[in-house]
Order: sequence, then C-alpha cells, then structure tokens
Amino acid sequence: LFQLLKYVVIVLTGLAIFQFGAYPLIVKWVARRNPWEFMRKIRIVMVTAFSTSSSNATLPTTMRVGEYDLGMPKEIAGFVLPLGATMNMNGTALFEGATVLFLAQVFGVQLTLGAQLIVVLMSVVTAIGTAGVPSGSIPLLMMVLAMVGVPMEGIAIILGVDRILDMCRTTLNVTGDLVTATIVQRFEKPAGRS
Repeated sequence: LFQLLKYVVIVLTGLAIFQFGAYPLIVKWVARRNPWEFMRKIRIVMVTAFSTSSSNATLPTTMRVGEYDLGMPKEIAGFVLPLGATMNMNGTALFEGATVLFLAQVFGVQLTLGAQLIVVLMSVVTAIGTAGVPSGSIPLLMMVLAMVGVPMEGIAIILGVDRILDMCRTTLNVTGDLVTATIVQRFEKPAGRS
C-alpha cells in the first residue's frame, strides 16, 4: 500500500507540475496572455473536467468558455477544441508511462532502455486514441503493459486509485486543449486579411 501511495503522489505531482508550471509558462511566452487570468477564466472547465473525468462531457463547457470568456473566434474553438478532446491527452500519456514503470517494478520486470523508449512512444500514441470517457485509457494501457512484458492483470492494482487520477489527468487534458486553442488564436490571421 505504501508503494501504491508513492505511485499516486508521483503521478499527481507530475500532473500538477504540468498544470501549474508548464501550462502557465506556455500561455505567457507562446500565447502571450496573462497565465493567471487565463486560469481564472477557465476554472469552470477545470471543475467540470475534474468532476466528470470526461473530456467529451466537458467539451460543451470548454467551447463556451473558449468563445465567450477567452474571446476565441468560433472557427478556432469549433475546430481545435473538439480535435483536442480526442487527440490532446497529455495527462493520459503521463499517467500511462508512470503506471507501466510502477507495475514493472511491482512485478520485478527489468525494462531495458529500448523497452522504456517503447513505453514512452506507446504512451503518447495510445493517449491519442484514448476515448474521452472515464477510465478510457485502461484498455490501451493494458496493451502497452503486454508489449513490454509486464503482466496485464497488474492493472487491478491501480484500479482502486484510478478514479482520482482520472479526474486529475482529465483536468490536465482539457486545460491543454484550451492552451492549444489560445496558441492557435494568437498565430491565426483574422479572416479577410493577408
């Protein structure tokens, strides 16, 4: 149980660093917006994502906040945000990588450098194909476990704590969608201008 607690703390710490460290820096330096104002305006999206654990269920709120609170053109919000709800799963990729490494340690499976690179690559690739529903990454995570020789049944060890991790990684995912849309908004030229 202590090892499981350490795993949860590590995943939550990684998600928090991304949510409150990396994203604000990206918003400030790439999107050229005030990161604290940005986070204040999207707080309802973060709360909705946290409570539903679903990028798809949060999408209407994300689009409304993008258009009305962040001032995105409808064309950008309507294209980038639904695409992000399907493909932009940073939190899921982080979770999958950490979970595979944790379960490999639990079962005493030594992962070579090549196997670790496969874990990184497959975590990113499977995160793109993950359904935006609660625990949608679990079946794909089992596939990654099998690819590197970690027993798939080990997934049962983390199912008890998956809900809180799912809530947090979904919050990171939808925040990433809005950050991406804000960046696209900055670099997109208004219609009718060259």
